[in-house]
Amino acid sequence: MLLFIIIFVLCVSFFLYTILGGADFGAGILELVGGNKAIKPVYKAIAPVWEANHVWLILAVVLIFTNFPEVYAEISTSLHIPLYIVLLGIIVRGTAFTFRHYDAYEDSTHKLYHWAFRLSSLLTPVFLGIVLGAMILGKITNDPSSDFLERYIHPWFNPFCLVFGMFVASLFAYISTAYFLGEEQTKEDYTFFSLWLKRFAILSVLLGGTVLFLGYIYGAPFIDAFLVAWYAWIGLGITTVLLWVIWRQLANKKLIRFLVSAQVAVVMMTWLSIQAPVIVYMSSGSHLTVDNTMAATGTQYYTVIALVVGLLIIFPSLYYLFRIFKFSSGEK
Repeated sequence: MLLFIIIFVLCVSFFLYTILGGADFGAGILELVGGNKAIKPVYKAIAPVWEANHVWLILAVVLIFTNFPEVYAEISTSLHIPLYIVLLGIIVRGTAFTFRHYDAYEDSTHKLYHWAFRLSSLLTPVFLGIVLGAMILGKITNDPSSDFLERYIHPWFNPFCLVFGMFVASLFAYISTAYFLGEEQTKEDYTFFSLWLKRFAILSVLLGGTVLFLGYIYGAPFIDAFLVAWYAWIGLGITTVLLWVIWRQLANKKLIRFLVSAQVAVVMMTWLSIQAPVIVYMSSGSHLTVDNTMAATGTQYYTVIALVVGLLIIFPSLYYLFRIFKFSSGEK
């Protein structure tokens, strides 16, 4: 029961970070492709709440560190290079966004802030996807006889992981454009965001199909399991239907956010149901699973206590934050 609660909160944390933190990263990507036209909507949409969304990533990392220490050790060792780039991207992105938003004097340095924010918003989710791709590809090795390239480069620097990273970035941009459609905006802005939502949706579908193809070519255990799981095809069918509904309901700004969130939830639940109980696929076949990496019962017990206390603080605080900054007076 304790382990179930921890895994449930871990999954919810990843989901919330995907739809909230992912939307923030996607805002930078949208600004990168849309130019200066997107700057003002980005300020309005994410300036009050962007930093708070990282709480879900921090929570997920802490849960893995305390309850699945072997998983944390393996990921942070074998994939330390892409993880370092992710952390660097988060730092650069946050710094650039803060300076360009609160700097009282707008001069040539703002161009540097703009590009630092945009490029790091693209780079960070790409490498987040690369890390996730390496975890499901099954090329990670802890063989002491392996050389530097085999241990630290080959597990993630390959076409499958790189395309997986681009897929995650495209998905984040797709989520972000859907959320922008829910903001109060002019007719011109609505046309702009609707067009980019469709473009990112098409790009995500194409990249997702490429991931499946490359995974099959590379013999990724996850892809093999996906192809034979009947519920995986049901999940794929549901996301396809939801995509069609989303295209038909672009004018309904309240519904569009819910539909996209539901679509992401279906994708993530399908992925988790296929991969469980494996957390990291290893090249040796000795995969890291929930059962063979979980911490002692005492650790789980105190983790659950901390979660109950922490979540009782986090959720009311976040609700209050969004109520103040994100809801209009008519939506409260």
